[in-house]
Amino acid sequence: MTTQPDPNSRVLTLGLPKGSLQESTLNLFRKAGFHFSVSSRSYYVTSDDIEIRPLLIRAQEIARYVDEGVLDAGLTGLDWIQENEADVHPVCDLVYARASRTKPRWVLCVPEDSPIKTVKDLEGKRIATEVVTMTRRYLEKHGVKAQVEFSWGATEIKAREFVDAIVDITETGSSLRANKLRILDTLMETWNQFISNKKAWKDDWKRERIENIAMLLQAAMESEGKVGLKLNVSEENREAIIALLPSLMGPTIAPLNQPGWYALEVIIEESEVKRLIPALRRNGARGIIEYPLNKVID
Repeated sequence: MTTQPDPNSRVLTLGLPKGSLQESTLNLFRKAGFHFSVSSRSYYVTSDDIEIRPLLIRAQEIARYVDEGVLDAGLTGLDWIQENEADVHPVCDLVYARASRTKPRWVLCVPEDSPIKTVKDLEGKRIATEVVTMTRRYLEKHGVKAQVEFSWGATEIKAREFVDAIVDITETGSSLRANKLRILDTLMETWNQFISNKKAWKDDWKRERIENIAMLLQAAMESEGKVGLKLNVSEENREAIIALLPSLMGPTIAPLNQPGWYALEVIIEESEVKRLIPALRRNGARGIIEYPLNKVID
């Protein structure tokens, strides 16, 4: 039976980034306990929480819509908040990119064989970018006057064919190298932020919902790369086992019904598992169980 929303209930309108960050964002919300689904051709998202109305919008526009109150809250990049000069309340940072926790950078690039060596050499030149405002601020800071034009995409090819330089975003630099581009400078390092409309933040009900979402998203991120371990150990081997266990706060230890035996539970980095489990077994641990984590809240 489908639950129908109460027409008198309150709803939080939430902006989620459509495009390159869409899948990683939906996965993060899923780990946090929010199950959103969307068809490949739709901007509308189905939510399992009737008090949340999620909408897929390009990340470049989310900050502006949050500022204007069209959205109560949203998740977008610090770069787009600054590019839109959006007046919003930053709730929390969420450092993840399309496939990793690497912080992307906006960089100034020229072709490898370009005579341009520094930003000063761009005087009177032509630059293509998606972040026009950011680029103009950067040039003004360095006292350089150049023509900055908006790029609708395929910015890398323009550096070799249409303009003297580009400002583009990169995580690893591999695409720039593949296109034979050379980085001159970094304009800014960016990451995702969960943001709120300032009026919504002053609303007690909306603020509580936004803070709850932020807490669970941060907990989901904190759990990434970590697993839980449970194991049993005798009194004789307990100290040796504890010495092997790295953990957030030290292992949880509880006596078992069998005299002289204890249950230990610990959170560790997943990368430690292949080294640690054999060492635990050799030092007397029994009944070792590894389990995944969805959230870790300090």
